[in-house]
Amino acid sequence: MAERGIAIMTLEGVMRSYRQAGGTLDVLRRVSLTVNAGEMVALVGPSGAGKSTLLHTAGLLERPDAGSVVIDGQDAGRLSDGERTELRRTAVGFVYQFHHLLPEFSALENVTLPQMIAGVPKRQARERAMELLEGVGLAGRASHRPARLSGGEQQRVAIVRALANRPKLLIADEPTGNLDPHTAGEVFEVLKGLVRGGSFGALVATHNLEIANRMDRILELRDGAVVQR
Repeated sequence: MAERGIAIMTLEGVMRSYRQAGGTLDVLRRVSLTVNAGEMVALVGPSGAGKSTLLHTAGLLERPDAGSVVIDGQDAGRLSDGERTELRRTAVGFVYQFHHLLPEFSALENVTLPQMIAGVPKRQARERAMELLEGVGLAGRASHRPARLSGGEQQRVAIVRALANRPKLLIADEPTGNLDPHTAGEVFEVLKGLVRGGSFGALVATHNLEIANRMDRILELRDGAVVQR
């Protein structure tokens, strides 16, 4: 278990470009940042600034053109494709603007399945899933399918599903962007409580400056570089 304040994800000099008809688009230019255990870091910037690219790179969904990505002490650039996939599966959790819950399964099953895929026995996986749902006030909704849950409840299920396999890093891309302001605030408080009580850190992209200001730090992606706000 990582101690609070220990770096669990570090980007150093990360660069990412894409080829397009008019030439090369430089999206990330020597980006360096660190996320520590027990902290929430907000990532802000205008649409098209490259926030999703940064999140995908930090979460090992994309390889950088240059620079290093270190998660839980492992330099992803030194790993094989299989090892990168295993590190991403075990050390990184993802939450998106839309919950992407499996509609044919209950809330409990949605949180149980990722653990079973990772090799956790069904009984143990269900026990942890129920514990997580209880922790976010959804024990009484565990048997409900997503269609019977409110937007805020669906997103709370998505959050604990992302944490089911005890990742070191939570990557959240506009996790409250599809919710009304009141519900967004409630979901954010749930997420903050989980981070504060856990041994992981969270990098959260958001357009909501009110939400961003309630996190530990705000980083702005500007002209391909990250600056502290």
